[in-house]
Amino acid sequence: MIVVLAVFVFSACTPKRHHNVDFYYWKSKCAIGETERDCFNQLKCQRLFVRLFDVDMQNGAPMPVGQIQGFDSGQLPNDSIRVIPVVFITNQTFLDCVGNEDIERLATNVSSAIEHVMEKAGVSYDEIQIDCDWTERTCDPYFRFLKRLADLSGHDISCTLRLHQVRDREKTGVPPVSRGSLMCYATSSPMEGMTRNSILDMELLKAYTSNINDYPLDFDVILPIYSWGIVTNHLGQVKLINGLTEADLQTPMFEKKDDNLYLVKEDGFVQNLYVNAGFTIKIEAITPELLAEAKQYLDRQIDRDFPWVYFHLSQGFLNRFSIEELK
Repeated sequence: MIVVLAVFVFSACTPKRHHNVDFYYWKSKCAIGETERDCFNQLKCQRLFVRLFDVDMQNGAPMPVGQIQGFDSGQLPNDSIRVIPVVFITNQTFLDCVGNEDIERLATNVSSAIEHVMEKAGVSYDEIQIDCDWTERTCDPYFRFLKRLADLSGHDISCTLRLHQVRDREKTGVPPVSRGSLMCYATSSPMEGMTRNSILDMELLKAYTSNINDYPLDFDVILPIYSWGIVTNHLGQVKLINGLTEADLQTPMFEKKDDNLYLVKEDGFVQNLYVNAGFTIKIEAITPELLAEAKQYLDRQIDRDFPWVYFHLSQGFLNRFSIEELK
């Protein structure tokens, strides 16, 4: 009786969190198919974060790169969602653009470019999100850019938060935005040849988020559902193939050497990358089990309700999960 009462009291003191579910869309060409629409609508998603373009330094000036193609209102999963345009800006941009005139020009150009793409697409918006892996050296110009972009655009500004930026906030600062999106992935670099899953390693995630409730900014939680292949050549040089899965390697061209490690047996193409015999390919992916473990941990660790935002809305990734696993 005492044991039953203790369990009841503990359960009563552990509130069930509520999580809306939303998605990122991060492709260079917009092509949202029936699988993506059905998943989006079954999960009752309300927001779609759409990457419009990147900004990087080109010939000494910040320039838009890789603008999304084919994006318009007819591509959206339904008519009632909020679309939040996202722009990725390299950290190098803010190493080079430090003066007030540089920041003014950059904010003006980014605001105008977003407005142009969204107007052409026939999609309204009330928020802009900026994605940047800023550092201690670039936090000042980056934060000045965020403030100026808010003034010029007249919209709310949110930004992504990498785990190191949250953990090391005394050094990297807290961005002057209305809301953040915490990237609970990319816990290590796939280029370092580590044995752990570089997309999401639970030990590292826990280390980075031990004091997460002290962070003075409200945030969504972004979780990965993607995969990639890490290709290593004879010299130890590494390249990534985004979206590659073990299913793609079930041909005589590859020999499985370990749980997720394959040896290339003959020269040929893997997607658009030419590989030689003797190269190795390590597949890293998010399984339903790993996703569930991450969600359970974050649900316990963060002391409030918050949305899950999945990266990203793509048929190949969605096919590995059930609707229940994504709720």
